[in-house]
Amino acid sequence: MRKLVEVAGEGLESLLGELVTLFCVNYFYTGTLTGVNETCVLIADPKIIYETGAWTNATWKDAQSLCTDELFVQTSAIEAFGVLK
Repeated sequence: MRKLVEVAGEGLESLLGELVTLFCVNYFYTGTLTGVNETCVLIADPKIIYETGAWTNATWKDAQSLCTDELFVQTSAIEAFGVLK
């Protein structure tokens, strides 16, 4: 049996201040990660990605700004996350 050890400052916390993409159950979101807690993350200047286009492209084919400066996303809905290049 392996023991899981939580390390402070890893995972989502390590990406604070970065432009992140959140791959969630129903949608993909992108924005600057400004907050992380046990249940939610907060992204500034959020966009919802309706169509990615080719993964090799530098920009999303259809990413639309949301009508808010900040968006909370439940961590339970996040399947994967990261800073895409």
